[in-house]
Amino acid sequence: MALLSVVSSCNSSKFSLSTKGNGKEAETRNAAAALELERKQVCINGTRKSLAFPLMAAALVALSPFSIHAVSLAQTMDVHRGARLFGSACIGCHDTGGNVIQPGATLFRKDLQRNGVETEEEIYKLTYFGKGRMPGFGENCTPRGQCTFGPRLRDEEIKILAEFVKLQADQEWPKIEVARERRAQCDLNEAFFSSPNRRNLQP
Repeated sequence: MALLSVVSSCNSSKFSLSTKGNGKEAETRNAAAALELERKQVCINGTRKSLAFPLMAAALVALSPFSIHAVSLAQTMDVHRGARLFGSACIGCHDTGGNVIQPGATLFRKDLQRNGVETEEEIYKLTYFGKGRMPGFGENCTPRGQCTFGPRLRDEEIKILAEFVKLQADQEWPKIEVARERRAQCDLNEAFFSSPNRRNLQP
């Protein structure tokens, strides 16, 4: 139950709110903020102008759980998309952040820093154009000998991939889940290449 007392004029205003709760402190605070916003007025040239609607709209947007979840959902979607891109383009050489071709060029933070690749922009550039033994994956990667012979990635995909690699490096590469299809393909490849019957399949 709330007891509300409001006295408002251009020269003074008084606002008090007393709540006795049912344990929902967050709701009480939000309700109090909403009531206060409704009562807020501003004096312009001695005339009261209500700020209720603009302030209430701003409060609803700021306090809305939907707006918070929308950001979280977008970030989660980018992480999943980054993991999927990593699983299709990078995991062959950089599984779990390592490097099967050049051990000193892993995707762990200490190796990235030692090799002068510390920011998302630098990871983007390296992924786009390649360097040393790493091929570039950008649509307009040149020279051709430095670029992948496989499918190229769009700029947006490389940006998401760079964000994902930076995030993983900052967290010391926690285990990631790759798409089930990719994992199944890896399992099939491993089974094929480790099979004793493999020698019989070769011409």
